[in-house]
Amino acid sequence: MPPDPTEARFQQVPDKAGHYESFYLKACHPSQPLGVWIRYTAHKRPGSPPTGSLWFTLFDRAADGPRASKVTLPDPVGRGADWIAIGAARLGSGRAVGEARTQDCDASWELRFESGEPPLFHLPRDWMYRTPVPRTKLLSPAPAARFDGRLTVDGREITADNWRGMVGHNWGTQHAERWIWLHGLGFDGAAKGTWIDAAVGRLKLGPATTPWIGNGALSLDGERHPLGGPGRRTKVSESPTHCRFTLPGKGLTVRGTAEAERKDFVGWIYADPDGSEHNTVNCSAADMVLTVERNGEAPLELQVTGGAAYELGMRERDHGIAMQPFPDG
Repeated sequence: MPPDPTEARFQQVPDKAGHYESFYLKACHPSQPLGVWIRYTAHKRPGSPPTGSLWFTLFDRAADGPRASKVTLPDPVGRGADWIAIGAARLGSGRAVGEARTQDCDASWELRFESGEPPLFHLPRDWMYRTPVPRTKLLSPAPAARFDGRLTVDGREITADNWRGMVGHNWGTQHAERWIWLHGLGFDGAAKGTWIDAAVGRLKLGPATTPWIGNGALSLDGERHPLGGPGRRTKVSESPTHCRFTLPGKGLTVRGTAEAERKDFVGWIYADPDGSEHNTVNCSAADMVLTVERNGEAPLELQVTGGAAYELGMRERDHGIAMQPFPDG
């Protein structure tokens, strides 16, 4: 049986164990390079109770750079209609409300979302969500969604009216050694139900690190095509601001790029429960170009400006993108 895509796991973790968990959303204006990325996370060190954090980033590519804020509070909970609750902030059952008010950025949000899409399970086998490896479990309760509501950022009122985006969920005991997250929706001239949601990672297994492993799906006019998985070679050439990738699937191959200017990326520290850290850079109002090669058909070209997400998690720190001044864990 597949897992419940909205069930929070952190409340069932034994006291001596470590755990991290994230519910997140990405939403973009339908015609402008303007978007938001919000995370609700629980982080548990071994032997300690979990803490909850609210992460907020507004991407406005007409501005000098993103506006970002993060607050951390005790006693996150997850149950019923609220997939996760941190203080007064809530995410679940078609709504996301909260605030992250700091000296760096004063942000609040009240959003409603709906999706006619069933959840996307990135891992190719149900049993992989129940085993210790992979150490990160990933799925998308709403891989393609529409958002309405409001954002307030440093006194700026922004109305979200039919914004396009997604809602994701991941959890585990350790992040991948290196990872990439890609999401695209609202491609120019594409039929409704066309989107991509994919994660690509290199895993640390003892002293060795695996090649890139991709998992996700491409939806074309409502028909899903799984990407990556065992026996399918994923190719990636990445930098902090640009990614070129090849994701094979059954009967098709997706080749593409995702990118944005350096100024439009936000940088965050992601901590594992054991205290190790990654530098993570994200632009959730990026550009994406895809070429879909299908057996017996002409290649399909897809393009979106300002409506894609590109995230890179890495160990190096000399990438030139400033990290936000907030610790993790």
